[in-house]
Amino acid sequence: MSTHRVVPDLHAADPSAADAFCTGVLGLEKAMDQGWVVTYVAPGNPAAQLTFLTHDASAPVAPDVSVEVDDVDAAHATAQAAGYEIVHPLTDEPWGVRRFFVREPASGAVVNVLTHRER
Repeated sequence: MSTHRVVPDLHAADPSAADAFCTGVLGLEKAMDQGWVVTYVAPGNPAAQLTFLTHDASAPVAPDVSVEVDDVDAAHATAQAAGYEIVHPLTDEPWGVRRFFVREPASGAVVNVLTHRER
């Protein structure tokens, strides 16, 4: 299994302030906007991303980081076999990702492990 990218998921109390910071200060462009989650990318480098979210509309908790892998099913099976806490089950989301949340045991951070899929 390989990892394609790791994106910090920052919690935004004020999405408009996050937008002004990302576009105005950092020069990032909006790549995805679901209302409750917005992802910004660096022009010319789409792997350089930053995500701001107010909550996660389809999960019980907002993640702290998102990790895109090539085989989310294998990552889920490995996390379960190791006894890690699955915070959100393996789910196909309507916006084109298959994902699950797992709690990283050393820090307690919630990791959104995902892969993009055909819609």
